[in-house]
Amino acid sequence: MKKMSRLEAVLWNIAFPGFSQLLTGQYIKGVLFVVLEFIMNVNSHFNRAIMYSFLGEIEQAEILVNYQWLMFYPCIYMFSMWDAYRFAMPAEEKYSYLPFVFGAYFVTVGLMVSPKVTFFDIHPGPIFLPMIFLIPGLLVGGVIKRILKVRDKSPERANEKL
Repeated sequence: MKKMSRLEAVLWNIAFPGFSQLLTGQYIKGVLFVVLEFIMNVNSHFNRAIMYSFLGEIEQAEILVNYQWLMFYPCIYMFSMWDAYRFAMPAEEKYSYLPFVFGAYFVTVGLMVSPKVTFFDIHPGPIFLPMIFLIPGLLVGGVIKRILKVRDKSPERANEKL
């Protein structure tokens, strides 16, 4: 099995969920992620919505996208990235899941509110608003991860473990 860095693992799964798992010999899990991504992508019309969004045709993307299917996407996408990261991370690393979990939460919320959100007469739509919401999700998860790590290192916590 190929061992890869955490960055490489995440980047391959950003390219396509399941790629890192396939590259590291986790074939069943990798194929499962690829198949799930394909099913969600096709049923939500995600690729065409991305195309319309990048062409500036946000209304067309909103009409086309199937929100019921697309709402599954952030969780599977972020979980596949976390799974790849977890496989590559050191065993003693704690709380690595938090940025991924909060990223999935925030992207899902961004998708749900996307039909109603407009900034300065710009309507980001179902593709760009969830992408924007990913940033605060990763930040919140990262801050909570850091707080928990600091808490674990505190002298009071050290005494509790004894």
